[in-house]
Amino acid sequence: MADHFQLRLVDGFMLAPTVRHLIFERVDGQPLAFQPGQFLQVHFHYDDGTATKRSYSVATIGDGSSPVKRIEIAVSYVEGGAATQLLGGLEPGGVIDASGPYGRFCLQAADTHPRYLLLATGTGVTPYRAMLPQIEKLLAAGDREVVLLYGARTEAELLYGEEFEAFAQTHPGFIFHGCLSREARATPRATDRSGHVQHVLAELGPHADRDIAYLCGNPNMVDAAFATLKEFGLPVPQIRREKYISSR
Repeated sequence: MADHFQLRLVDGFMLAPTVRHLIFERVDGQPLAFQPGQFLQVHFHYDDGTATKRSYSVATIGDGSSPVKRIEIAVSYVEGGAATQLLGGLEPGGVIDASGPYGRFCLQAADTHPRYLLLATGTGVTPYRAMLPQIEKLLAAGDREVVLLYGARTEAELLYGEEFEAFAQTHPGFIFHGCLSREARATPRATDRSGHVQHVLAELGPHADRDIAYLCGNPNMVDAAFATLKEFGLPVPQIRREKYISSR
């Protein structure tokens, strides 16, 4: 059940040249109950007084069973964007209006397929960061593999990349591929891939008997990856999608 509340900014820092990570707490002191993969809506007004809202996936790492005190999101800067004006310049102590959580882009307990294909571009990777404790439980149960394909133009734009790589090093069933479309790393890594996520996807040989796929990020990537997965025979119920659209 979605709730309406106010959030107070505790801290913020730049994740990338045009992406800011923000950490909030509810003004009323209550924790937030959410399932990793869900999103919040931030409510505000344009300069002419018209009400509007923007959606942001919760980036807080959680197992879905315990409410969290700190609510984290990643915000992309859009040139001339109203949300950028609000959240880009928000100082610690600043308060915003929000509601949620919403959405069903979550890991499903009933899924039994042995491999999860997680695809993302930009801030579309934030739901997967939140899912890490759940992914850890999946892997601990055995006979499961999770592959994250994360697309960015350059290494500087691989949000939370170091966190995913550290997780991969300590969890052998988790594979992280940074897919760089514009510029390779100065020091390439064995798991790096060149090109766009949807093109690298074909290398994994998706199969209906083996895979559940999650697609989150740029609509063009989501649509292209969806088409590729269908060509490989994955039925639509095994493909979960969440599109991130930049709004002014």
